[in-house]
Amino acid sequence: MGGSLGCHRSIPRDPTDFSCGKRKFSAACNFGHILVNQERLNINTATEEELMTLPGVNRTVAQNIVEYRDCIGGFKKVEDLALVSGIGATKLEVIKLEICVSSRTSSSQHSPSSLRKDVDHQSSCTGMNINTATPAQLMSIRGITEKISKNIVAYRADHGPFRSIEDLVRVNHINSSLLDKIRFQVFVERSRAPSTNTNGGLTCTTKSHPSPTSFSLRSDDLDLPPGGPTQIISVRPDVEPPSGLREGKPVVRLATWSLQGCSCDKANNPGVKEVVCMTLLENNIRLLAVQDLLEREALDKFCVELNLGTLASVRKWKWPRGLWKSVVSEKPTGHSSKGVSYSGFLWDTSSGIDMKDAAVLESPVVNGNGNHSYPRLYLAHFSVGSYELTVVNVHMQTTAASGESNGKNHNTEEAKCPHLPPTIQETLRGEKELLVLGDFSSPAQSSEFDILRKEKLCALVPSSQFTNISTRSPQGTRCLDNIWVSRSLKKIYSGHCLVVREGLTNPWIPDNWSWGGVASDHCPVVAEFYADVSTKELSRPGMAVVDRGDIIPKHER
Repeated sequence: MGGSLGCHRSIPRDPTDFSCGKRKFSAACNFGHILVNQERLNINTATEEELMTLPGVNRTVAQNIVEYRDCIGGFKKVEDLALVSGIGATKLEVIKLEICVSSRTSSSQHSPSSLRKDVDHQSSCTGMNINTATPAQLMSIRGITEKISKNIVAYRADHGPFRSIEDLVRVNHINSSLLDKIRFQVFVERSRAPSTNTNGGLTCTTKSHPSPTSFSLRSDDLDLPPGGPTQIISVRPDVEPPSGLREGKPVVRLATWSLQGCSCDKANNPGVKEVVCMTLLENNIRLLAVQDLLEREALDKFCVELNLGTLASVRKWKWPRGLWKSVVSEKPTGHSSKGVSYSGFLWDTSSGIDMKDAAVLESPVVNGNGNHSYPRLYLAHFSVGSYELTVVNVHMQTTAASGESNGKNHNTEEAKCPHLPPTIQETLRGEKELLVLGDFSSPAQSSEFDILRKEKLCALVPSSQFTNISTRSPQGTRCLDNIWVSRSLKKIYSGHCLVVREGLTNPWIPDNWSWGGVASDHCPVVAEFYADVSTKELSRPGMAVVDRGDIIPKHER
């Protein structure tokens, strides 16, 4: 009966629904005293016209809701609607009993008697705990700048934990207007000792969630896993990728990145996947040497994401993504605290880069346990335009933790570093255009790298420049990663080498017992080289969908 009268959405047929005076329906929709169940509007599936049936929602606000919904991949709770321009906390209070949130493909029905109960349940877990959040995590809150996040942490350190959300107005540069904007993104809970039942400062008061490190996301699954942070919008650097030209000449950017114990579960984490893929795209990196893969299949996760673009940020990248391939060493090349690790390469074939062959160089010495006392080097030959490059991927893991400084001096840690195998000299002498790059666990000035200097190789990253990172030390404390180039290759080096530090955190990456951590304790190190590749080839659009069976050989996946 009700479905044929031209209304935008199903009409509430409980007489009590009309007595509130908040909703105004067309005169054609007067059903008198017919009693049926009430249906609330699912803001994850509603059209613009349906959203406009809500009080105070005009066409512009409805369009803002749809645009914001597409940006974040769907609302997770009703309170998220307050973040939409034109809604805010006041208007949300008016319409919150008339809306609901469920998956993008299903509806959610509730009886009138359950409305208040559901709203109370949704309000019990309201975002980020401002008593435990780090500055980097606070910056993920919409409206919180870097300066304000530092002010919050400083106030917390001087005056102790916040007792209520309203206490935020005592922080410099936070007024009542800003507080209303961020109110539904934060909550206050006194800090307590971490346990396996906590959710990293984002604990919901009604139920517990697993440890942050247990969450992963399949590449073909666009629904975020339950129990993670409610604030899932990442803030990417506002940059345009380099043009691929330097002084009018085409250039190619090569990089190295230790992904710090990267398993398939870690590679499937939506935050890690976004950081890795978007860092490559934003910095125009075309060839990446990767270290510390715990599983050989992990690197393939990033390759698939770059080619298929399942994440919103990757999918909406407005420049060409390229056509990517990957290869991982057949044998382990190093050790980490979690076992053996592998090295690999990831490259964009649409940029005129192709791999000819790759092999693990065996270490000459074996200790009493049958393990190689020297790290295995992973050597590959690439063609970049007309240049033939020999790339040696190095992973020299220290026995001491390589993230934060542990208080020991560098000399002690360097003594625990494995040295480059002596046979590397024979390998280096036979190659001309040579790059030796990776995680060296020590600065370039260390004596263990005299073997590279003897072969006339030059380090691009000075020992004074740090290459590690953490949320507690964003600028790093040690120089761990580097790119060494031969004299012949130095001639085509553009002089531009950088350590990327922007965009390496994400709200979905665990940070100890909290969220908003870094994808790796290592920063990617990028070097730029002139290449005689046509500008057309460098900017050739990549394919959106790839038949991987035809394009990516089995040994390269």
